Amino acid sequence: MSVTKMDLKEMCAYFDVTPRTLRHYEYIELLMPERDGRKRLYGPREVARMTLILRGRRFGFSLEEIRQWLELYDKDPEGQLQRATWLDMADKQLAELDNRRRELEEVIAELRELRDQTARQDSAV
Repeated sequence: MSVTKMDLKEMCAYFDVTPRTLRHYEYIELLMPERDGRKRLYGPREVARMTLILRGRRFGFSLEEIRQWLELYDKDPEGQLQRATWLDMADKQLAELDNRRRELEEVIAELRELRDQTARQDSAV
């Protein structure tokens, strides 16, 4: 999609988020839309940043981690520092997600065993 500028309502619809979410991201300086009076205008830069924000949230990164990572682009427009930092962040998050998955698999197995034990007791009665 070729994006020129979107207003708040269009941006919300495009990303399926609430106006409150966009205003919050602006408040914590993840997004910096242009202003035309009280109207917010989101250009290609903000659309790209929002895409990265939502992707980062989906992967389990905190908004602060995302903010710090996005700030690296302004410091290093070639992106070498941003890419290196991303790889480090991704490796740490993958390890964390792997740990969570193992824990979840253990909980599921324990719950399933308890459920099966209870079902066997009910059928024995």
